[in-house]
Amino acid sequence: MSIFSKPKEEKELALVFDVGSSSIGGAVFEIQKGGIPKIILSIREPIILEDKIDTERFLFLTIKSLEIVASRICMMGIGKPSKVFCVLSSPWYASQTRVIKLEKNVPFVFTSKLADDLIKKEISLFEEEHLAKFSHTNNKVRPIEFKNMKTMLNGYATPDPYNKKAQKLEMVIFVSMSGEQILKKIEETIARHFHSGEIKFSSFVMTSFAVARDMFIQQENFLLVDIGGEVTDIAMIKKDILGDSISYPLGPNFMIRRVAENFNYSLSEAKSLISLYKDGHAVESTEKKLEPIINNLKTEWLNGFQESLANLSDDISIPATIFITVDQDLADFFSKIIRTEQFSQYTLTESEFRIIFLDAQTLHGITAFKDNINRDPFLIIESIYINRFIC
Repeated sequence: MSIFSKPKEEKELALVFDVGSSSIGGAVFEIQKGGIPKIILSIREPIILEDKIDTERFLFLTIKSLEIVASRICMMGIGKPSKVFCVLSSPWYASQTRVIKLEKNVPFVFTSKLADDLIKKEISLFEEEHLAKFSHTNNKVRPIEFKNMKTMLNGYATPDPYNKKAQKLEMVIFVSMSGEQILKKIEETIARHFHSGEIKFSSFVMTSFAVARDMFIQQENFLLVDIGGEVTDIAMIKKDILGDSISYPLGPNFMIRRVAENFNYSLSEAKSLISLYKDGHAVESTEKKLEPIINNLKTEWLNGFQESLANLSDDISIPATIFITVDQDLADFFSKIIRTEQFSQYTLTESEFRIIFLDAQTLHGITAFKDNINRDPFLIIESIYINRFIC
């Protein structure tokens, strides 16, 4: 290098782990403030599938896969990330959108201290309500995420409400939390390989909501459906506000277990059989035996979908646009299930469902990649969110 040449500027690196219910992902990306992140490494490791779900065993297997991903990224030696993030999918967190209301007879000044006091009280109430979900973690939970989505003074949305007078206040906030035991195990596992201080946690529902909202700015009402290995999550967005979400414990893994049970196959054999069936490659005799079982499983998953939407809607019309995140090889399979059902008989829909998969193709152009890096939709969404809102 010439003494007159400028030294090459080192890019700041961030590391994100995607903790799901069927696999663990990991990506390293170059932070681009005001631009799009550049993913330079992307890997994914499955969580071992077992016949029955035992909470402690499931957590152990999840951490084991996280250990493999963290170790592989560390061994690559591509540079030290300055920031480390972890995005949790169900069932590793609980979240809720809450509405805080305050009304007085005389005008009061809305200050940051008033906001903090109201929010702390609301988070405390949320913790108490959701202790049961994390009963296996000695009833200790930790808030991981808080977003103030909307503040209204005297009935009007106010983007800059501080130090303004009002008699009526309404705040719409999003809070998520996780079990302390879960978070500590994740932190300890990552810290064995990366010593970069605090690990910041986020929920996948907030992450995917922010990215979908910003990509499709004309779409202020929509559903988010995340079909994980063990759990399906549904969140409703109305007027650009992330409302409550709901989960039901049916994902692709329950289908694998049920087929294995019916045919007395191993889980890996059942998974291969389902794959052949959905791709139209199963032999005719196998297809005939498998079809009624698969149809029953589809109906069972769809019933859970319908019941969840009915509970979520609370007499509010269901948005017609659905953004779905799911493993790429299952996209068509679940798309057909949703498209073929007559949902209008259960609740009010705006129109026929419009299904958009947040896959690598839909997300094309919002992230840069080094060489032939794997285009993992979940890690793309998370890198975009972190680069824009957290870094």
